[in-house]
Amino acid sequence: MHLGLQVPNFTFSSDQGQLGDTFGLIAERADRAGLYSLWVMDHFFQIHMVGPAENEMLEGWSALAFAAGRTNRIKLGTMVTGVTYRHPALLVKTATTLDVLSHGRAYLGIGAAWNEEEHKGLGVPFPPLKERFERLEEALQIAHQMWRGDEQPFHGQHYTLERPLNSPLSVQQPHPPILIGGTGEKKTLRMVAQYGDACNLFARLGKDELARKLDVLREHCQNVGRPYEAIEKTTLDSLRLTRDGRDGSLSPNAAIDLFGSLAEQGIDQAIFSLQNVADLEAFDVLTQIVPEVEKISVAGR
Repeated sequence: MHLGLQVPNFTFSSDQGQLGDTFGLIAERADRAGLYSLWVMDHFFQIHMVGPAENEMLEGWSALAFAAGRTNRIKLGTMVTGVTYRHPALLVKTATTLDVLSHGRAYLGIGAAWNEEEHKGLGVPFPPLKERFERLEEALQIAHQMWRGDEQPFHGQHYTLERPLNSPLSVQQPHPPILIGGTGEKKTLRMVAQYGDACNLFARLGKDELARKLDVLREHCQNVGRPYEAIEKTTLDSLRLTRDGRDGSLSPNAAIDLFGSLAEQGIDQAIFSLQNVADLEAFDVLTQIVPEVEKISVAGR
């Protein structure tokens, strides 16, 4: 089983001038701790579940490029890029650039987008939900075509590309893994089965609901003729790690038990944010946890 770290909150201190140094240090510590992946949100404004909109929010792909320069082995992705934020061909170029410059460490995290406030705030069109899903499917088709090196024109309902040239091609072949965010059963999980390499579900759904969502994904895989085992199953959670489990946090043993229970449900990678991400203690704990979790077998693998 693998572990990944999401950094959704960049309000580390009152000194905004230290933001870059702190984020770079977090990336380095995550890399040294042996974590499999590092993720940032792709939002314009901070989301209400984390803090007020006015809090610091870095542009996701630039932040990942910065992190790539501070790390050596950890994989890098957005959790997730809304399809409305960038023209899909430019998004594929951006993800490819990160993959090339990081020696093959990029994920493409993508979803249908949901935060209307930030779209209106910065003047970015926010179409109705039905259209956003149509655009998401076309974006996924464009990504696969460009990563195949297929330069034939693409004429969709929402996007037209006369020559979808993508040079250089990605280091990872056939392409960087595509993680599609969201839990929708009719559209999102169907697109995961048809176009994606990974799904992401909220750990807080609980054991029974996680199992049901995975059963839905399995059915979609059967319908499109895709092996269910080909999809990486990931979860997202928020944790606080300490050496002794004080103040309601997780001790190393408790964290290992938590990740083990997810592996028993067929989760390949547990991704989480750290409420104490700026504290060295959390990474000292991860250094103990990661080797043990890497030994855990995932059910169904």
